[in-house]
Amino acid sequence: MSNRRFKVLKIAFRSEFIHPVKEGHRFPMLKYELIPMQLKHEGLASDSNFFSPELADFETCCLVHDPGYVKQLFELTLDAKMIRRIGFPLSQSLVDRERYILDGTIRSAIYAREYGVAFTIAGGTHHAGYDFGEGFCLMNDQATAAGYLLKHNYAGRILIIDLDVHQGNGTAHIFEGHKQVFTFSMHGEKNYPFVKQRSHLDIGLADQVTDAEYLTLLEESLVDVFRKFEPDFVFYQAGVDILETDKLGKLNLNIGTCHRRDELVFQMCHRHHIPIQVSMGGGYSPEIKDIVNAHCQTFKIAIDLYNL
Repeated sequence: MSNRRFKVLKIAFRSEFIHPVKEGHRFPMLKYELIPMQLKHEGLASDSNFFSPELADFETCCLVHDPGYVKQLFELTLDAKMIRRIGFPLSQSLVDRERYILDGTIRSAIYAREYGVAFTIAGGTHHAGYDFGEGFCLMNDQATAAGYLLKHNYAGRILIIDLDVHQGNGTAHIFEGHKQVFTFSMHGEKNYPFVKQRSHLDIGLADQVTDAEYLTLLEESLVDVFRKFEPDFVFYQAGVDILETDKLGKLNLNIGTCHRRDELVFQMCHRHHIPIQVSMGGGYSPEIKDIVNAHCQTFKIAIDLYNL
């Protein structure tokens, strides 16, 4: 392994990403512990590649979120209805976890501007909208990082590619009608959330979509969006819940399709010299190894392409 890899591969991780939530959700959270271990086991990363994010401050959390909603999060005063909508019992450690994730995604976006690509082990909290949390997402990490880049003039035309099986409804809600941020979500049409928001481009997939159809749709869409929008920065929500092994996905796509999906995204950005930040998103296969292997595959594709 070259010394170069240990200098420029940047991955956000903190132990707080592995939050001890209620019993039914501990298993999916385990991946945040296992992915770094697997990356190091495969020789794709070392301890020096990981950086530890800090707590995002109130002002940062309000870049794309309603200050009143953020204030209720910080003070743990959300009403019971909103807590049910989020799906997690509200606690200080949970709010802190989201603040660490936001800072990790912002910092990995800054690293991506320098090195071409950077990652966070967690993130992809795309169900959180401007003034609400939903679907286990309190605040939206990639939307917040997009707001940060715009505020500091680090980017002017941002593309958010969301290939999780669930629509990025919160991201769409935040940036609906926005001229500098283009939201592209390709998701299961009949899957959660059942009331969709309007992205700049939505592709709703039938449960029975084939691997070939999926990849053709994705490639054509990417070519079209890059040609028309001409982004200068990309955020990629790389959920692996599109897999046939996923208990919530319903798309039944194989691991080779997931591999080619990631290749298409990274190759498009690499070809056009556009920095890309990657958040992991969802993954709910019954076997934890299927989740971890699929996520680590995303890292490996980028590492090989960018010669990290």
